[in-house]
Amino acid sequence: MPSLNHVMSCPNTSTFSHPAVFLLVGIPGLQEAQFWIAFPFCIMYVIAVLGNVIVLCVIKTEQSLHEPMYLFLAMLAVTDLVLSTSTLPKMLSIFWLGSREIRFHACPTQMFFIHTFSSVESGLLMAMALDRYVAICCPLRHSSILSVPAIVTMGSLVLARRVLLVSPFSLLVRRLPFCQRCLISHSYCEHMAVVKLVCGDVTVSIIYGLFVAFMVVGIDLFIISVSYAMILQAILRLPYMDTRLKAFSTCASHLCVILAFYIPGLFTFLTHRFGHNVPHHVHILVANLYLLLPPILNPIVYGVQTKQIRERMLRIFQQKGI
Repeated sequence: MPSLNHVMSCPNTSTFSHPAVFLLVGIPGLQEAQFWIAFPFCIMYVIAVLGNVIVLCVIKTEQSLHEPMYLFLAMLAVTDLVLSTSTLPKMLSIFWLGSREIRFHACPTQMFFIHTFSSVESGLLMAMALDRYVAICCPLRHSSILSVPAIVTMGSLVLARRVLLVSPFSLLVRRLPFCQRCLISHSYCEHMAVVKLVCGDVTVSIIYGLFVAFMVVGIDLFIISVSYAMILQAILRLPYMDTRLKAFSTCASHLCVILAFYIPGLFTFLTHRFGHNVPHHVHILVANLYLLLPPILNPIVYGVQTKQIRERMLRIFQQKGI
């Protein structure tokens, strides 16, 4: 493992260029415990990968599941796989092997995947909220409003918009002067953690980060809130109590997944800017869970609790003799 002297004097081509490598600390203040922290992280990662792969296989093989809700769920599963895989393997190599180096050009690439697909996840949660609103409030028009081509178009627009919004993060980072500092106090290349190493003016990066946060989280959360408020109004008008309870249960589980995604994300975002009294290891642990909890919860809540997917999975297990 590189020494502290090497950490503080990284190889540079010039004083105001970029280092050849960055060094990821992992979880600052918990370096001695990182080896053991990696075990639950690894278990969570395996569960996330298996869960999302199973959901994808079930949706692909079952023709009856080629409907709007399940197509959105398939997009969400792909997003979760990319989001968790872009960080966890490197994170585990830091915790278990002490392999903290990440090449300069690999860091903005990882940053691009993390921020792009976390924002894509936000967009898909918003699209799924709209789908539930149309299904409950306009059931007779659901298939005509949200046809398969419309779903594909929505998914493509969500991805394209997020790529266009996030790409400048990576481009700006590649052009910033880093002097001799290359120690990132994080487990992965998060935008603000990298920007803190810059020895020049970072006003543009900070302002653009706030702009993207408003355009992504602000708008998506507003649409999700309005959709579920109208859904709850529609549920309260249902004539039978058991139907209401079933609908409330489904909405509550979906809202729990949404909160599990947005609360850690907002905590991480706000802590970078205002949470100077928050212990650094708490901040980084929450930031790590932000990329792990949704990929675990989404297949369970949106997949296993869905009757059609659950029955298909049980048939597959029975055929395999499991």
